[in-house]
Amino acid sequence: MNLPKIAVQFDSTAEPLRKRAPSHDEQGKPLSDFMMLIPGLRDKPKHLVDAAIQDIHIALTHFGDVVVFAEFNLKLSLLWVSIRQVHGIRFEIASAIQQHVPEARLISHM
Repeated sequence: MNLPKIAVQFDSTAEPLRKRAPSHDEQGKPLSDFMMLIPGLRDKPKHLVDAAIQDIHIALTHFGDVVVFAEFNLKLSLLWVSIRQVHGIRFEIASAIQQHVPEARLISHM
């Protein structure tokens, strides 16, 4: 199974995220997920949206061995990240994102 890497989705696809995001890695081990909200980002000028997405991408690439899938939904200003299960890593990743995009808020993790 080829797992998707970091992706930014701008289209309003009809397929639910739960069907697009992987639930297991290539060895069949379950993945963990978390979400971050970036309040008001969709209402900002395009250059600020682009800069925030670029900053998120930079933060996520530092965890390339752990991050399996990431999708940003601009309509909802919501970032979904699927990761390999490594103790405490979701908080490290969320903190790295917040260093680049301070308004980002961790809202859910599983």
